[in-house]
Amino acid sequence: MKKTIFLLYLFLASAFLAFAKSDPDSLKLELEEIQAYQKLRDSVNSAMNYETGVIQLKGGIAKLNIPEGFKYLGIEQSRYVIQDIWGNPERDDILGMIFPETGGPLIDSSYAFIISFDDMGYVKDDDAGKINYQELLDEMHKEEPAMNTERQKQGYPSIHMVGWAQPPFYDSKNKILHWAKELQFGGEDGSTLNYDVRFLGRKGILSLNAVATMNELPQVKNDINQILTIAEFTEGNRYADFDSNTDKIAAYTVGGLVAGKILLKIGFFAKFWKLILLAVAAIGAWVVKLIRKKKEPEMVYDPAPPASTDTKIPS
Repeated sequence: MKKTIFLLYLFLASAFLAFAKSDPDSLKLELEEIQAYQKLRDSVNSAMNYETGVIQLKGGIAKLNIPEGFKYLGIEQSRYVIQDIWGNPERDDILGMIFPETGGPLIDSSYAFIISFDDMGYVKDDDAGKINYQELLDEMHKEEPAMNTERQKQGYPSIHMVGWAQPPFYDSKNKILHWAKELQFGGEDGSTLNYDVRFLGRKGILSLNAVATMNELPQVKNDINQILTIAEFTEGNRYADFDSNTDKIAAYTVGGLVAGKILLKIGFFAKFWKLILLAVAAIGAWVVKLIRKKKEPEMVYDPAPPASTDTKIPS
């Protein structure tokens, strides 16, 4: 995808040079519109209210210890980023996001972990050492067509699971499962990285799902040991607090967490899907307007991204 965008920008740059001399007034106007888009992008980045230190998650079932080098974004702004900026399906279980200290929702070369909780119940882990993850991957490939049919009914592009970017690993002592998937969305050439971390608790699982490009896999791997220590369940909600007489047992085991409905429920879009389209639309609108102005002087083209920078961002 990045290669496609690069070639497109080469084309637009050529168009820019071709029309710059012939129509300087239009060039000035279009540059102002592009700058307005860039200002909007910068305003989104600057409006995010990050936190560090100890974060008590909604519902009190778990807390985060955000270490130096990372920052936490609250629920409302996280939903704004995930749904409105990145174009993902609506989710009512989002508990926030974790970014590297220098990262942000519209900053390139940066990943983000999306936090959610699923109250599926106590996940038994007695199958963890018996799973053949290659066979599991083959089975997931067989289930893709049915899953994609459902996604397309909901208005979202299909997903292809290319393979493991990091094979699943279960830490039986700390009750943490993590693995990474390489995904392709809607037939795109480029791949998206989803790095999944599951903290097993008494009443369900706390999920940290990293959304990034495959180029950022080394960065995520470099930080993963710190990420694995960020979350912990509160007293009474830990895996060891399970009461077989009263507590619900999950339908999934450890193998089921990896294979289950992960692609349908937790497979997010590439993080810059909407951003790239808006950027291309902004510059592409400039080219189209100049071409149309030469052929049809009375025709006005309304560019895709808003010129105003007054977009409200949840606090």
